Amino acid sequence: MYKAGDYVHNGWLYLNNVFRPRHKVLSQLMIYTTTRCQSRCRHCSIWKKPKEQLSLDDIKEVMRSKCVTGKTVVGLEGGEFLLHPEADAIMEWFAENHPNYTLLTNCLSPRRVIQAARRYHPAHVYVSLDGDKETYKKMRGTDGHDKVIEVVGELKDEMPVSLMFCLSPWNSFKDMEYVIGLAHRFDVDVRIGIYGTMDFFDTTAGLLDAGMADYLGQIPESIHSTKENYDFVALYHEWRNGFLRLRCQSIFSELVIHSNGDVPLCQNLDLVLGNIHQQSLDEIFNSRPSCELQCRYSRECNGCWVNFHRKYDIILLRELEKLFPKSWIEWFYGKYQWSVDATETYRQHFNRMEK
Repeated sequence: MYKAGDYVHNGWLYLNNVFRPRHKVLSQLMIYTTTRCQSRCRHCSIWKKPKEQLSLDDIKEVMRSKCVTGKTVVGLEGGEFLLHPEADAIMEWFAENHPNYTLLTNCLSPRRVIQAARRYHPAHVYVSLDGDKETYKKMRGTDGHDKVIEVVGELKDEMPVSLMFCLSPWNSFKDMEYVIGLAHRFDVDVRIGIYGTMDFFDTTAGLLDAGMADYLGQIPESIHSTKENYDFVALYHEWRNGFLRLRCQSIFSELVIHSNGDVPLCQNLDLVLGNIHQQSLDEIFNSRPSCELQCRYSRECNGCWVNFHRKYDIILLRELEKLFPKSWIEWFYGKYQWSVDATETYRQHFNRMEK
């Protein structure tokens, strides 16, 4: 998933954003361009929202921001991005001006997805798949499983494609194993997330129960053959049971913009830094009040396990521990812990689990 150059760049970015908080730059910017969606997911109610979208002009203005660089990965999503009235014009603009962009899609219009991807060449295509045919229909309210397979089969040899799996109250570890198996069959990447109650998606069900009998024992063995997934899924058990505590550093370098122009502090909290229709993204992201909020919540918040944020934090500390003792890291980072034993390192924790 990550190359050596990515770690070097993200390390530089981390230091810049921590020590120059008024001049932060973004590693990722996810733009929820529209609320339009033809899926009827149980784990997401965006399709119940009134139709709203950001215009191409709105997006162009955002992309002129100093905090957005050529290395910033910009994600286009919704809802279903390809239902946006200006979808083609937006993708054409990105293909010509910022090719480092990704497309997130549910693939319910497979020929549309395939044609758009081939014409506008996103750097990566992310495809949602949360289980087998039966689970898909139960979880997403429509029969789209085979459409996902069609898109992956056609695009996998032309551009990077990833399957996106979300473990939730409506599917299971068997579904996770099924999706991992499909990823191996098609020789594509798989990204695993865990359901959370994010305000923008009007999610209402409770969090996944990590206290379930033998949670760790149910994680499929095949997850070890994927990248950056096992520790995220396994550590959810520690976080959900109140043993894990990490600072949220991702909010210094990763950002989302909602379809109404709101820019929240993070994906989990209903705390808005500003709106792009009223201020520039630079003013929103790097203003003094925003910096104060970012610093405060980075220190104090341990309230979610959203993969957009927590995978960043896991990788940051895991890699730092390869270079420095945990006590040294805590000197400048602050106290953190992976488990009930506050002295345990990442490697010690997983070595103990594997015994």
